[in-house]
Amino acid sequence: MKKLILFISSFFILQVIFGQNRITYNGSGNYTLKERSDLRRYDNGKYTGLVRREVTSFIRPVSFSNGYEYEGNFFLQEDTLRASKEVGFGVRDSIPSAFKINTDGVLTMKEDNGYPTFRSFPSFPNKSIKIGDSWTAKAERAVDPLNKGIVTKMPIYVQYTYKGDEYFNDEPVYLLYAQWATRYGMGSGTSYIDWGGDKDLEKATGSHKANIYVSKITGNAVVVRDTVDETFFYADGNVIQFKGTISLFTEYPPAVDRNKLLPALKRICELSDEDAKDLISIPDTNSQLAMNYEQRQEEEQLKNTQMASISEPVEDEIPELDHNMEQALLEPVEAENLPPVPEKDSSKLAAEKAKNKEQQLASLTEKVTKFAENNKSEATNKNKIAVDATPAGIRLSIQDLQFKPNSSELLSGEASRLDQIAEVLKSVPEAQLLVEGHTASTGNINGEKQLSMERAQSIAKALAQRGVDAGRFICKGFGGTKPVADNSTAAGKARNRRVEITILD
Repeated sequence: MKKLILFISSFFILQVIFGQNRITYNGSGNYTLKERSDLRRYDNGKYTGLVRREVTSFIRPVSFSNGYEYEGNFFLQEDTLRASKEVGFGVRDSIPSAFKINTDGVLTMKEDNGYPTFRSFPSFPNKSIKIGDSWTAKAERAVDPLNKGIVTKMPIYVQYTYKGDEYFNDEPVYLLYAQWATRYGMGSGTSYIDWGGDKDLEKATGSHKANIYVSKITGNAVVVRDTVDETFFYADGNVIQFKGTISLFTEYPPAVDRNKLLPALKRICELSDEDAKDLISIPDTNSQLAMNYEQRQEEEQLKNTQMASISEPVEDEIPELDHNMEQALLEPVEAENLPPVPEKDSSKLAAEKAKNKEQQLASLTEKVTKFAENNKSEATNKNKIAVDATPAGIRLSIQDLQFKPNSSELLSGEASRLDQIAEVLKSVPEAQLLVEGHTASTGNINGEKQLSMERAQSIAKALAQRGVDAGRFICKGFGGTKPVADNSTAAGKARNRRVEITILD
């Protein structure tokens, strides 16, 4: 009978090991997040039309340590609203955002202007799970139903179920099902009010049911399709209801062929062979994550094979089972009824996985930082354009730009530099372009930020006039908040008056 007990224990252990997964957010490089809404609107019970809305964002990593920090630029378009106005030649204003995502998917906003609208969604349990398992997690949703420009944040409590494993566009994904209820306002079940939100919004109720495809490589929600039935109650007595779907899509930009960039870069910057080699060998985050995923899969297969070999019973040593015992073995095994995996093995495995992941992220961060700090190409005196590699892509820094005083109007002497930069950007037509304006710091924070944005837009428009597709540009202004030199000297101020163009990849 002792041997039979050992056999049953081994059987239970194998049930724990096989068919279970640990879903984690592993971070990623640049990505695009699109949110599309197709909602039927009812005002006080009367159908008033179909609301089509699309939010497109371009998100880039800024840090890989202690969670994954990102900066985003969001663009809103709706049939009846154009919140992201066109600034000539198709160059767009953007709504800025900054946030951090932990390995469990929990998102913390650093700069909150209402986007992304879903936060900490999806989020994952801090344990291994198998198909059929469920868990509940808190998330947040930011809404502006009437497009008043006032964002209201609502807590949501989401129940997730792990439905299975699939492939989406040849990428391995987890299929999750999620459902939650909209509960906002006093007496709504949560008694929650966002005092910084729309004070006219008194109450909201409704239901959401969503299918989610989560990348096994990055932990990003590749596709979310949310079926919505939601009603908002306002202080003036109006009741607005929306029924339909909200769909979220995560897409990764095509990799930029950096070899194409080198000849053009060498024409405008002084690039040594070593500098050029470093620029094209900067590690690609998504490729690195894919390699790490494949390595984890191989390690998991090896571990399972070893455990199966160790635990495999010897048939001639097992006494014959009676019918009741046989039926017990065939019944579904509930995870909570299983004997624990030996603490020594599980803790050692968890420690090794955590150590490996920490080493991989530290190595990637070190390489990116090294390239960004040590492999900068000094700008030539002729062009005053510097080039370096960042986590988001290759960055061109145009220094000491000549504008009219306190204006975004370029002087005619900048034409030659802009001609050369346009040729560089046209050599990689598939890449999105982030244009960031910077000024010297004089103490007028708001004025400097506005001027830096206008100068970024001015450069983008000038490059569009030279044949660069205007739809590729994303413009941001930082004023004097990110100096690269001492503002107390004329030379330092000249270096700080710059526009940076990052070729996102």
